[in-house]
Amino acid sequence: MSHSQITLDDALLQRLFQNDGLKPLLESLLNQVLQTQASDQLAALPYERTEERQGYRNGYRQRGFTTRIGTLTLQVPRLRPGSFTPDLYERWQRSEQALLACLVERVVAGVSTRTVSAVVEELCGTAVSQSSVSALCQRLDPQVSAWRERSLLEQTYPFVLVDALVIRVRCDGRVRQRSLLLATGVNREGYRTLLGLHLGDKESAASWGAFFAHLKQWGLSGVDLVVSDSHGGLVNAIHTHFQGAVWQRCQTHRSRNILSACPQAAQDALHKHLRRLFEAETPAVARQELAAILERFAKSAPKSCDGLEAAFDDAIAVLGLPERYRKRLPTTNSLERLNEEIRRRERVNRIFANAASAERLLGALWMECDEAFSTGHRYFEMSEYWQWKQQQPQQPPSESVPPLAA
Repeated sequence: MSHSQITLDDALLQRLFQNDGLKPLLESLLNQVLQTQASDQLAALPYERTEERQGYRNGYRQRGFTTRIGTLTLQVPRLRPGSFTPDLYERWQRSEQALLACLVERVVAGVSTRTVSAVVEELCGTAVSQSSVSALCQRLDPQVSAWRERSLLEQTYPFVLVDALVIRVRCDGRVRQRSLLLATGVNREGYRTLLGLHLGDKESAASWGAFFAHLKQWGLSGVDLVVSDSHGGLVNAIHTHFQGAVWQRCQTHRSRNILSACPQAAQDALHKHLRRLFEAETPAVARQELAAILERFAKSAPKSCDGLEAAFDDAIAVLGLPERYRKRLPTTNSLERLNEEIRRRERVNRIFANAASAERLLGALWMECDEAFSTGHRYFEMSEYWQWKQQQPQQPPSESVPPLAA
């Protein structure tokens, strides 16, 4: 390897002590380093005649090199035959890829593209447009698509919880409300899994049906209990796609609806009765509490009583399970923490640029949450559940769609 001999002319040394002197100094040093590396690759100095020569110089090409002190203009030697790739650029490319990965990670974590652009300009001395940051996030598309279409055949999911959020998405030049459909499950070992998400036009039976069909095509099976609110389209889709599974109506949503129809003076008393009803040890005890509520509030809160009586069986379906599974499964509250993460991300965007942008960023967020669940604590100890299930009368399996071929 040849040795570098760096030379500095008087004019450059004088500028070094001025405000703009560091940039041309660094530019001169790097250009001389490139000359030395080109000589190493050719095994010959400029105009040197030697039998070991591996090629010839063929002029230069200019290339910008962004640093903290500004963009330097480097004279990169061109060689023939072959190409010249200096170590300087290899290290720069690795650093660039690390920076781009960091930018995408920050956007997914909930930092706005405007803030990311400002931080890059401060650190690197060059501006990055918000559209450029958004374009970088498109690198997530293959990863999110692969996660959404991953096989679920390796596990069965006896417990499935579903919910929906309304987000705002720009479509055809107008801002529209779209329903983000979410599904989580607990697998046979007791670990939580984020099964998937789907952006529908609205929370309808068709949207939920398409979502459930997608999950079943990729292997969702063994569903014994589905927990959700009582949206009509959702309930119809559950009964259609999970025949044989029990539907548990979310007790939190049901309580809010019942109390909202009750006069304010009687709400506290009715709330205490509902707590005792939903915390009953057996269906028989729950039915006794229902009778007490109907007797006490029939005149003061008739609408609440009618709503509670109509939803009674679905609201206490979880009482048919062993006791240890009754605390977490009666409601979709376990989804609330995940919903908060989505809302936090949505507050940054406020309006997603398009449907692909929403699915990309929120899908990447759910991928991270799913990884945390798969390596975290067990949600349920399932041995008692499987022993209990073996003692139950055989039920017809829920309808399933054959999985896609590999």
